[in-house]
Amino acid sequence: MKMSFPRAALAGAVIATSAGIGYALAAQPHMTATIGKLRSARAELASATPNKGGHRERALALIDQAIGEVQAGIAFAGGR
Repeated sequence: MKMSFPRAALAGAVIATSAGIGYALAAQPHMTATIGKLRSARAELASATPNKGGHRERALALIDQAIGEVQAGIAFAGGR
């Protein structure tokens, strides 16, 4: 069965778009950058003196939770 040029062009466009969407989901450059920034923020907090009424420790735990959520988001989207 021979496909007409317009139909073949449409099929090609659909395939290319699908591949592009798949790459965008897998690459996750913003999510990956976020993990680095969260780790940097965690290191800064960890270096701070622990005289903040427990707020520093809670912030560290929240950053750990945020890192886990970002990693879960990357995994869900098919990233690394």
